Amino acid sequence: MSTRCNPCPSRKARQPSRLSRGCSLLAGTPDLANPTSASLQDAEGWNREPGITWLGHVDAISTVWARAHIAVLPSRREGTPKSLLEAAACGRPMIATDVPGCREVVHPGDTGLLVPVDDEHALAGAIETLATSPELRARYGAAARRLAIERFSAATIGRQTVDLYRTLVG
Repeated sequence: MSTRCNPCPSRKARQPSRLSRGCSLLAGTPDLANPTSASLQDAEGWNREPGITWLGHVDAISTVWARAHIAVLPSRREGTPKSLLEAAACGRPMIATDVPGCREVVHPGDTGLLVPVDDEHALAGAIETLATSPELRARYGAAARRLAIERFSAATIGRQTVDLYRTLVG
């Protein structure tokens, strides 16, 4: 699988867009045990679309975040999404759907933007907002990194766990 982005169609082929130079990287493989997961055929189809590259399984996700400007997770439900925690740790601004779990990591106006579930227009608008504003991406990304360190780092979680044990044991 090539890690280069599929070329976007020429401007003659469609209306020009401020985002037409963009490339979307999709990382991960379908979860065959989850009936609501995208299928392998879906992922392969998206990979054939202009401007989209499906990377499949990625061992070192930091290599994807090093290439990316924005993390996007349009989900219908989540626990605490590891993908957003990893993006935040790498200092990436985030866009996610307004569902429990995502709300714990994406703080609107601070670390990123939340959009309603299944609202593709709001999602596209949020992507355009961040794609066209390097200043906003930098501000949200820096705040996301701070959040990852202050709230979700191994040191913070370890300290909270020890404090809980001490409280329980007396």
